[in-house]
Amino acid sequence: MKLKILAFGIAKDILGSAEKEIELTDEITVKDLKTKLESEFAELKRLRSYFIAIDDEYAEDNQIIKSTNEVAIIPPVSGG
Repeated sequence: MKLKILAFGIAKDILGSAEKEIELTDEITVKDLKTKLESEFAELKRLRSYFIAIDDEYAEDNQIIKSTNEVAIIPPVSGG
């Protein structure tokens, strides 16, 4: 399946674009997606933390991602 991933902030810089499409053999968990992304984009490992959002909501590591989901990488944010 093809999965489109949206990237924001520093994650966009790490992936090289605001959108990245990856090819997967089956449905995948959030944790598995993080592992795959970190193997392809090692800079993600250096972030203090980042979240995966599915359909505009933060996702838990065991949540299953389907090809119809909107997936986004949400990097750490700072504020004042």
